[in-house]
Amino acid sequence: MQDYTFSNDFFRNIDAMIYTCGYENCAPGHSYGPILRNGYLIHYILGGRGIYKARGKLFRLKEGDAFLICPGELIYYEADQNDPWRYTWIGMQGIKVKGYLERTSLWDNLVIHYGQDDQMRLCHEKMFEADKLPQNRDLIMNSIMYEYLFLLARKFPSPHYACDEKKSDYAEEALKFIEGRYCDQITIQDIADHLNINRSYLHRLFKSFTGVSIQNYLLDYRLRQACILLKSTALSVRSVAHTVGYTDPLYFSRIFRQKMGMSPSEYRTQNQPDAAVRSNR
Repeated sequence: MQDYTFSNDFFRNIDAMIYTCGYENCAPGHSYGPILRNGYLIHYILGGRGIYKARGKLFRLKEGDAFLICPGELIYYEADQNDPWRYTWIGMQGIKVKGYLERTSLWDNLVIHYGQDDQMRLCHEKMFEADKLPQNRDLIMNSIMYEYLFLLARKFPSPHYACDEKKSDYAEEALKFIEGRYCDQITIQDIADHLNINRSYLHRLFKSFTGVSIQNYLLDYRLRQACILLKSTALSVRSVAHTVGYTDPLYFSRIFRQKMGMSPSEYRTQNQPDAAVRSNR
């Protein structure tokens, strides 16, 4: 197999998605890092040997091993000089990926050995085939990702997950509440009341399971929906603001500029010139 790489642009998603996958037959001593990555990557070793350094540990890995790279963690890996490894990788991003991986022992251990498991190996192969599809590539690649995460959780379950399952349910329900009600003037207290839990407790568990605060996530989600409307419709900025839960369009524009580095009108001009002409700003 020739070296292969797929990558996909990403903006924080409410769920999870594949943002990269690939295959590499490494040269002797080929190394990567030290570096920080911005997504979760799982490398699966098809043959050969190498080392992986993360969280102050050194792992010596071989065929059948897999290792996890987490965003924001300094990592380094290197192929063996005499028997360099060849591996495939799957990269995931999204607000739920951390919670999914925490269901597996891979989250704490960083390394697992799934050997000749045909189902898991097949997920890597199917991912490459999916990238060749002319249409709906994202749907099939993400479906394979969920199958892969399910297999990981089933074969390598975390011993801590059962204790944290209720907390995970709260985080999932908070995400669904935001997705369904972001266009209303909801507050964090509204979400806590909906879940019948304390607001401070909601803040702690949401950040624990997603990596971001619930306040920032609600803001980011509203602005992401606003960007979609600005690019795909001719709605006025005032209407866009109201649609994503802001009664004051001036406040919305100020928040938008702080986060996006430009006004809503400027964003529309850059991303949909025709709409900027039609829009009543």
